[in-house]
Amino acid sequence: MAAPMDTTPHESGAPMDITGVKIVQDPIKGKCLNATRSFKEGEIIFREKPIVSCQFLWNAMYKYTACDHCMRSMETAEAMSRRLANTPSLVLPFPQCCAVRQEEHVTCPHCQVVYCSESCRQEGWNKYHRVLCLGPSVNDLEHPINKLAETWRNIHYPPETASIMMIARMIAMVKQTADRDSLLQTFSGFCQATTDQEELMSHKLLGAEFQDQLELLRGLMVEALYEENLDQWFTPDGFRSMFAMIGRNGQGIGTSSLSVYVHNCDALELPSQDREKLDAFIDQLYVDIEHESGSFLNCEGSGLYSLQSCCNHSCEPNAEPAFDESNYVLSMRALRDITQGEELFICYLDECERTRSKHSRQKLLRENYLFSCTCEKCTREAEEPDVTSSEEEEDDEDGESDEH
Repeated sequence: MAAPMDTTPHESGAPMDITGVKIVQDPIKGKCLNATRSFKEGEIIFREKPIVSCQFLWNAMYKYTACDHCMRSMETAEAMSRRLANTPSLVLPFPQCCAVRQEEHVTCPHCQVVYCSESCRQEGWNKYHRVLCLGPSVNDLEHPINKLAETWRNIHYPPETASIMMIARMIAMVKQTADRDSLLQTFSGFCQATTDQEELMSHKLLGAEFQDQLELLRGLMVEALYEENLDQWFTPDGFRSMFAMIGRNGQGIGTSSLSVYVHNCDALELPSQDREKLDAFIDQLYVDIEHESGSFLNCEGSGLYSLQSCCNHSCEPNAEPAFDESNYVLSMRALRDITQGEELFICYLDECERTRSKHSRQKLLRENYLFSCTCEKCTREAEEPDVTSSEEEEDDEDGESDEH
């Protein structure tokens, strides 16, 4: 199994050792990620850590307790089940299947932000938290960082897809790093495709109706973190570009101590009667959780990944990102056999969205990622009449101005 690659820029600026994949430049598509060897269906192609990541603000407020650095789910599986199912007396069988190690949890001594381990606390402090730590002002609603977070929550309600704190962490990282040029170059690679202001205005969060809110957020970011040497990120155009960049390139992250517990339970060797009893218990637990909490099961956030961001979209992908280590480490898994030299494609749409009509998929991709899809599936369907459900037709009417 591939070890996770730390794709964070190193102080020395040394190139990454990429095994099994290579980044290539296409004159039309830009960056692509190609396989340098064959992979079997289900095989892990690579693992990588994000350059920057953070938990969504509403998700954290609703007590989905995650490590502030690696986003590992920190509730015990039992505590998470009790909260999500709203059953305080719930007791999970086979407690040894819970992987949470509460004895390793630590907090920032200044602001009490929680971490799953001392190593995560130190890494967070060394990368960005020294700048962002609120210290004794953690509960001060007038602190610029708290005002920024609250304003974002009042603009961007669940289901969440991005966080303003991603930009804050990027700025803090640049302020703290000993190698600014290398880190700025890394971030600029994500921004290169988002500099056309006419394209930016087509992004669903960057339309004319959102300009006042964006300007408010920009002003709060200036108040909180402005530095003259980073002035290009604080201008109206620069801020919009960064905002579009995290919207287009951010990869969703989901972790759950409960899902790890269930996976470990599945691996238990049990008599058939005990297995049936355990499976029935878990099935009922998920029914109860869905009734109380709906689809919000995970600690959720997003991150920027060097290799994953080079994977282009297809409505029929040959790979998919997963978070099987229950933290921010991304595992790219082959969905089918992949041959040497083949380009890796992932689907930018969720499972529900990818089953919709070509018309609807194209609309979602234009709104969220600023491109029209020309994958094999969309090409096959190009001659077919656009078919939309009544719900999708209502979406079109609501967002008619977004169509070009």
